[in-house]
Amino acid sequence: MKDNKYTILYIDDEEVNLRLFKNSFRRDFDILIASSAREGLEILKNNTIDVVITDQRMPEITGVEFLKIVNERYPDIPPNRLILSGYSDADQIEKAFNEYRLYRFVSKPWNVDELKIIILEAINQK
Repeated sequence: MKDNKYTILYIDDEEVNLRLFKNSFRRDFDILIASSAREGLEILKNNTIDVVITDQRMPEITGVEFLKIVNERYPDIPPNRLILSGYSDADQIEKAFNEYRLYRFVSKPWNVDELKIIILEAINQK
């Protein structure tokens, strides 16, 4: 952790969401962003991540599918995984909680203060 900040990886295919997230939390956390699941996996290969946050609805794979891959390839990553989405498939989200160590599902649009609390709670779940 550089600067004693926790590192968050946020994956979302919409550039505006990536910018908004980074601008909202860059003072509190080190933010790494990815516009695709593939890019997110590359970041995971080369960085220590404290919290993984992903959108659910993305072109290549869903957020739940991304968490499945993370669970298979990086089982040692702490269970600090969030899905941040305006879209939810209840069965898939339930599966992510049960099988892929999802900590919390947060609906878009999100509130900065509430999301910061959720992120800190997720970090403290280690």
